[in-house]
Amino acid sequence: MTDHPLRLLLDFEACAQRDNGQAPAFLHRRDRKFALTCEQQGTTPDPERWMAHMNNLSGPGAGNSAAEKTLRFWRRINRGFVVAGTLLGMLTMLGLLFYDGGQRINVTVILAVAAFQIVLALATTVQSLAGWQPWRGLLRHFRNCPESVVFRELRPLLMARAAQLGGLCFALSGLVTLLVMVVLQDLAFGWSTTLETDASSYYRLISAISTPWAWLWPAAAPDFALVEATRFFRASAGEGNMDPARWGQWWPFIAMLWTTWALLPRLILSVLANVLIRRKARRLLTSHPAMRALMYRMETPALETGNEYNDASDLPDTDTQLSLDPLPDSRIVLCWAGAGEPELPDTLSTGKSLITKAGGRMTLEEDRQALERIATELAQGPSLPVLLVTRSWEPPTGELEDFLASARKLWPEGSRVALVPLANLTALKPDTPQVQQWLRFARRAGTDFVTVSLVPTQQTVPDMEGGIIE
Repeated sequence: MTDHPLRLLLDFEACAQRDNGQAPAFLHRRDRKFALTCEQQGTTPDPERWMAHMNNLSGPGAGNSAAEKTLRFWRRINRGFVVAGTLLGMLTMLGLLFYDGGQRINVTVILAVAAFQIVLALATTVQSLAGWQPWRGLLRHFRNCPESVVFRELRPLLMARAAQLGGLCFALSGLVTLLVMVVLQDLAFGWSTTLETDASSYYRLISAISTPWAWLWPAAAPDFALVEATRFFRASAGEGNMDPARWGQWWPFIAMLWTTWALLPRLILSVLANVLIRRKARRLLTSHPAMRALMYRMETPALETGNEYNDASDLPDTDTQLSLDPLPDSRIVLCWAGAGEPELPDTLSTGKSLITKAGGRMTLEEDRQALERIATELAQGPSLPVLLVTRSWEPPTGELEDFLASARKLWPEGSRVALVPLANLTALKPDTPQVQQWLRFARRAGTDFVTVSLVPTQQTVPDMEGGIIE
């Protein structure tokens, strides 16, 4: 099965996050126009068509970045389980079939291993349905970029699918190893147990286990004579009168035992995990808050007023209730995505104990190292805001929002960030719309953690009518 529902969910989530920074009137006009176009074409405006439409508007390749990172990470996990399961299955079967000519291969041990595989398969499925995630910390260690909040609900099912896939490869490689060993070696099987078990009781157990395939392959269902003749004891006494050929007649039963009770349960539960993932992805997409808002915008006619005032000369209101804060005193400066190049203003570069970079051309590992250096610096002294220098003319990105979310988790409690948008020239002030977009971003990120300030030479103050005056 493909990852189509997962990809659609992730792409929609990323698009919904980007739409948070857009004006509601713009979103209403855009989505209503899409719905009317679908109506003219006689098609239903479903999420898949809407995402294809958004990808066409954004340009080639725009729909690949949102889902590909997460899906690539889980594909690596699946491949790891496949390789590990294949190797462990081969080694386990070789250990079970080890035969040096003087000791029988105990069928009882193989029965126990097959039963253990069934228990593991069922436990994995139950764990995924219950949402238990004992491996959450291990995943967080290997994944250094945050996942979507919606996608986290799929983590138990995705991990269960990886585990079932590994178990399926374990059983398949074990079966192939068994068949190869039957061809290459003269294996001698028997059964034994320390408990007081007679041949009739063991025969009833074997008959019950072989019921699913006894009608299809009678040779794979041992009769009572074979069970009675192949019991061995630790002293190995009384085996001289036995027919040596009978010791090898157990292999069809072993092959069908492994196929029916180790391989097929893993195959069925692996398919079930895929079905559950697809169904939950569809359900999360249908119940997504942004999906309900999208459906409302597509079904409701858009009222084109131009702006919220009666005077046609006024521009639409894009102001925010937040205001600029004075530039705080800080010893830490973080330059985001090349901001401050070729050099920072003197106000931001003088007397600082740490000036570092993140975002843009920096790798994820370098971003993580910058976060750790700042966390170490914050832990050494009084709690002062971190000056995050940005380019005022570049809009806030989801990458920056994810970076701040990671910082909030890693830095000491009570840490704050002061966004400092710089104009393209140090002597100039950022334009009013540029400052407003960073104020709106600070509101989305949480004003308890993020504020916006300007360097003194660029300081602007909101006036009483929502504009910005010098």
